[in-house]
Amino acid sequence: MGIVRPEPRAAAAVGQSGLMALYDVMFSQYGVNIAQVLVTKPDFYNPDSRHNLKSTVLELLALNIIPIVNTNDTVVPPEVDYTSGVAKYNEAAVMNIKDNDSLAAHLAAEVKADLLILMSDVDGIYTLPPSQDGARFLYTYCPSLDGNIVFGEKSGVGLGGMESKVRAASWALERGIAVVICNGTDEHAVSRIVQGRRIGTFFTDHKSLTVTVETHAVNARKGCRRLQELSGEQRAEMILHLAELLQNRKEQILQANAKDLRIAEESGLSGPLLSRLTLTPDKLNSLADGLRQIADASHTVVNRLLKKIKIADGMELHQITVPIGVLLVIFESRPDCLPQVAALAMSSANGLLLKGGKEANHTNTYLMKLVEEALSLHSASEAISLVSTREDVGELLGMEDYIDLVIPRGSSQLVKEIQKQSRGIPVLGHSEGICHVYVDENVDPAMAMRIVKDSKCDYPAACNAMETLLLHRSHLDNNVFVDLCNTLKKEGVNIFSGPRLHNMLTFGPPAAKSMKTEYGALECAIEIVDSVDAAINHINTYGSSHTDVIVTEDEQNAQKFLQGVDSACVFHNSSTRFADGYRYGLGAEVGISTARIHARGPVGVEGLLTTKWVLYGSGNTVADFNIGKMKYIHELLPIES
Repeated sequence: MGIVRPEPRAAAAVGQSGLMALYDVMFSQYGVNIAQVLVTKPDFYNPDSRHNLKSTVLELLALNIIPIVNTNDTVVPPEVDYTSGVAKYNEAAVMNIKDNDSLAAHLAAEVKADLLILMSDVDGIYTLPPSQDGARFLYTYCPSLDGNIVFGEKSGVGLGGMESKVRAASWALERGIAVVICNGTDEHAVSRIVQGRRIGTFFTDHKSLTVTVETHAVNARKGCRRLQELSGEQRAEMILHLAELLQNRKEQILQANAKDLRIAEESGLSGPLLSRLTLTPDKLNSLADGLRQIADASHTVVNRLLKKIKIADGMELHQITVPIGVLLVIFESRPDCLPQVAALAMSSANGLLLKGGKEANHTNTYLMKLVEEALSLHSASEAISLVSTREDVGELLGMEDYIDLVIPRGSSQLVKEIQKQSRGIPVLGHSEGICHVYVDENVDPAMAMRIVKDSKCDYPAACNAMETLLLHRSHLDNNVFVDLCNTLKKEGVNIFSGPRLHNMLTFGPPAAKSMKTEYGALECAIEIVDSVDAAINHINTYGSSHTDVIVTEDEQNAQKFLQGVDSACVFHNSSTRFADGYRYGLGAEVGISTARIHARGPVGVEGLLTTKWVLYGSGNTVADFNIGKMKYIHELLPIES
């Protein structure tokens, strides 16, 4: 005998009072009053009913009373055609009210809400049912572009489901309402969404966002695989074409850059940042030269054989280079970063997402067109994208499923913030560039003057500019200290004294606030040390492991310094400004790393590669070795040039 279910309208009549009683208990804990508002579908057709509904809801809210709006399921709405009435209301514009999602969309439209939040028992929209393999979460969703969604079965309790939520959300979006679908079990979901946090799936109109950030990331992964399919010669061809475009379209690039400079000057952008933003014909020529260097090295970058081992008879193991995957490079004012990093990604066959600063928007947009033109030579346009949407950097840093490495380029503040936010994705970079020049006791004074001046004054905003000058104590008793100070002052450098120097001088430069300061301008600190060992200790204590220099004629002290200083770049008798990918002959750099794993110093193509092991066998099994049928040889074989 089957179960006899009560008539739905009667069940609704009984359940409605129980539901309101539950709401009343829940909201009363917070001292909030509630009111019940029951509607039917015709209420959204009839102009008078719609006006009354809106007025009632707004009046309740003004009185700090929460309206609980529900459909009057105890009444069967008659199929009345109001389109022939005086109001001539278009029935096609009203979505059928079948569940709370469609009801919420209607109500949001009537009261002209700014935001509609639809809650589910999952985090938001997935490309497939969440429990299904290959399901990909969508942080943003554009109904007109991302329509290929496979929905699961509807819930066994209730009339809705994710499909109804998406339909209701899309309907509301068309009427100018922002929509988020989120997980209702997150007790802080509403407050976090209102604060602008990245919670749930945000619905967006294609008019404001042609491609979602997730789509860019997925395309970058596809593009990475496409680049791997190409030969080194083909990747080099794309880079060479980009180098030609930088020179052939020089006038258009500079016009775009001039727009950015004009806006930046009007907004009061600082001098050092304006310098980084500015492109010149010489800069573009140098960029093109660097790209040609990268192209020359691209023929043998990917799939290069690093090691060959004979495991046993009929078994040979190879270690080869492969790309890391998808890179996210975030940079500030320097638009010249864009073609440099793009060329490095092409060479190493990595997918790439670029996030430039808004101050270089016009320049970056035009340069990206050139990159796309170069990639199109071999149908790899998806591999590199410029992400310039309303999505903030925090959203990009949450894409650990799509992005394999984050590389920030810019101020120490930017890098620190990226390192702080990126919990799931490794970050390659340096937070500060506190670089030192140590002038040893046995020194050529003229050489010291040239190196110190160049290290500080050539480009004071650069991360490889000198920030602290260390002097051997003996130079207080000769002319070196005074001559160095005069040289720096002549260049407009403000000098601060370290604690020891400040105590030694009756009159002298003001005390430095900290020996861990990256000035990034025509400023530096000077401190006194007693020996090369003291200089090494000072640098390892206060430095940032970026670039440090010794100026000396004493080869033994030089070697001690080069071995003892724990920095990514350590130089003898050379300016700190040589810490640069282009000057190293790498063509360009994606950034400078002070990390102690993977890559250190200026990171070129080699730093964007990892390895994989490829084993060539002949039907071998571990069991054969366990029973002594086969024996391990582990012979390192020569690699043919």
